[in-house]
Amino acid sequence: MRLALNVIWLVFGGLWLALGYLLAAIICFVLIITIPFGFASLRIAAYALWPFGRTIVEKPGPRPGALVGNVIWVIVAGVWLAIGHITTAVAMAVTIIGIPLALANLKMIPVSLMPLGKEIVPVDEAGQRRIVGAVP
Repeated sequence: MRLALNVIWLVFGGLWLALGYLLAAIICFVLIITIPFGFASLRIAAYALWPFGRTIVEKPGPRPGALVGNVIWVIVAGVWLAIGHITTAVAMAVTIIGIPLALANLKMIPVSLMPLGKEIVPVDEAGQRRIVGAVP
């Protein structure tokens, strides 16, 4: 089922979203000081190409620089990428088959707004990370 959803996703929106993240990464690499944002954007671009079967988790440990970086990211590219996700979600939700794809788009909005301090992992590994990082 994941394979079918990923292929449909790729054809009907994933490629365009990934290209948007790739453009954001190129801009960040050109500006030099925003290179860490470029790497985060490339990670999300790969996630935007093939999202089903993977999920987003918080990186363990304190991340004081992530807050400042996320504020800068929202101003530079996050808002535009989130608007792209909303637009694509609305277009996908028109059909019954597109509803799961629209929900996946909406699930990606938080990471498009605040990518620093997050990791994209397989769904199976996400459950193990929560157990390992849990406080007894």
